[in-house]
Amino acid sequence: MVRHAPVAKPAAAPRQHGPGRPKDLGKRAAVLDAARRLFIEQGYERVSMDQISSAAGVSKLTVYSHFGDKATLFAQAIRAQCETLIPDELFIADTGADLRQRLEAIGHAFFQLITSPEALATQRAMQDLANADPRLSQLFWCAGPERVMTALGGLLQVHIDRGDLDIPPAALSRASSQLFSLLKGELHARMTCGVALPCDQAEVDAHIAATVDFFLRAYAPR
Repeated sequence: MVRHAPVAKPAAAPRQHGPGRPKDLGKRAAVLDAARRLFIEQGYERVSMDQISSAAGVSKLTVYSHFGDKATLFAQAIRAQCETLIPDELFIADTGADLRQRLEAIGHAFFQLITSPEALATQRAMQDLANADPRLSQLFWCAGPERVMTALGGLLQVHIDRGDLDIPPAALSRASSQLFSLLKGELHARMTCGVALPCDQAEVDAHIAATVDFFLRAYAPR
């Protein structure tokens, strides 16, 4: 009688794992997007964590596990919007990169951010919230303005070390603040007050170019 070797069982298919962490990041992004939209539409005080979780399509537990409380979520929503329009890559000093072009790129990104309807609505809301909850003002400052000024300071320092700029160490923070203040200009002030005049892209380009030129001449090596 011929014996046949036992037929080997097929190897078990590898266990499929879910997306895991990327899925969590997707939920986090959905919460941030929903929070930003609701805060702008309804105001910080009138938005609840229940509304945010519902709009994001996640549980309230998920919202709290990522952000802890509404104030932290507000700050992170501001930061996410800033990072989208003014990414960290803009402030990386590439070897041989033209400083003027880099500052103009930062200027365009910054101007687009501060003149967006969302940013203007948030700024008006912050004026009302400043007295009600000073902590929110501090969170907003750290997530938005302070982040970009610190990043710009790092870029300027690289070019100071290369000899492209003459900015004393004690004046570095002030120089960063000056550039962003100049970039805002009259148009941003008018938009904040709701009395903006019609402005085309050519005028914006000229404003940013003139601002960067003024800044570079002010801090040119002597």
